[in-house]
Amino acid sequence: MPDSLHSTPAISPDNHRDRADEETFAMIRRELFTAVIGDVMDAAGLTSQFLSPQLRPLRPDMIVVGRAMPVLEADCGDPHVAHEGAQKPFGLMMEALDDLKPGEIYICSGASPRYALWGALMSARAIRLGAAGAVVDGYSRDTREVAKLPHFPTFSWGSYGQDQGVRGRVIDYRCTIRFSNGTVVRPGDLIVGDIDGVLAVPSEHAAGILAAAAAKVRGENKVQAAIEAGMSAKHAYDTFGIM
Repeated sequence: MPDSLHSTPAISPDNHRDRADEETFAMIRRELFTAVIGDVMDAAGLTSQFLSPQLRPLRPDMIVVGRAMPVLEADCGDPHVAHEGAQKPFGLMMEALDDLKPGEIYICSGASPRYALWGALMSARAIRLGAAGAVVDGYSRDTREVAKLPHFPTFSWGSYGQDQGVRGRVIDYRCTIRFSNGTVVRPGDLIVGDIDGVLAVPSEHAAGILAAAAAKVRGENKVQAAIEAGMSAKHAYDTFGIM
C-alpha cells in the first residue's frame, strides 16, 4: 500500500482553472486596460461589451478583474405597502452573496436607480469568500467604509444611501443579465474595470481577445515612443496602423 504521507495529492480540474485564472488576472492588471481591450473587441466584431457608462470605481485607482457571477434584481411596488416578499425583504440576495467563489465578481442589474445595491456588510462577506469585487448597475452605499477596503474594488453609479430592503430584491443569480445600456453578461464572462469603465469579455473569446490586446499594447508603446521622438500622428498611423 502506498505511503499516504508521501503520495502526491490529486489536482482537480478546478484547481488548474483557478490557477490559470489567477495568472490571467495578474497579467491583465499588470499589462492591460479597458480601452485597449475594448478596441480589440471592436475589431473582432464584439462591439457592445462595455457596461453602462455611468459605472465608476469608488476610488480612481481601483481595478476589478474576475469572472462574472451575475445577479438579477427587481423593483418592489409601493414601499409603504407590505409587498409579497415581506418575510424575505432582500429576496435571494443572501443566497447569491453566500454563493460567491474566489475570483468571482458580484455583478448586478435589473433595478431602477431608486436605491443602493451594494454596501459595507456585503463587502465584508464577499471579501471573506475571496470574491474579486462588485459591479452594480445602480448605486452603492456605505461609501467611506467600502472605499477603505484595499483589496475589494467596487464599481457603481455613485453613492446613494437609500436601502433596497423595501424597494427591491434579488430574484435570480448565476443567470444571464442585461445592463441598462443593453450589454449582456453571462456567468463566467471575464469582467475588467478601471477608471475608464467596465467591460465584459465573453468567456469563449477571452483567450484570443487578451492575446490580441497584449499585442496592441506593445504596438501602442512603439507608437508613443515614435511620436515622442518627433514622428507626426499621420506618419505614425501610416507606419504602425495604431492610434
